[in-house]
Amino acid sequence: MFGLGWQELLIILIIALIIFGPRKLPEIGKSLGQAINDFRQSTKKATDEAKRELKDIESSISSNITTGEERPAVSPDTDNALKSDSK
Repeated sequence: MFGLGWQELLIILIIALIIFGPRKLPEIGKSLGQAINDFRQSTKKATDEAKRELKDIESSISSNITTGEERPAVSPDTDNALKSDSK
């Protein structure tokens, strides 16, 4: 875990206990745990969405290959935006 041993973690815990006090430390730990959990959930959602989009693109490409269609699977709006950006 970040290259920290148990001695370093113990020192960090003691310093946090001195700074925040014994009453505030459980509250801070709970908030930190919730923040980490929310971050993991958001990351998982973003990863799942990206995987789903890649799967859709792959299936679109494979269907274009099997039908012999040579046009890429790009919407007309995206195609126009790409052309206007290159000017």
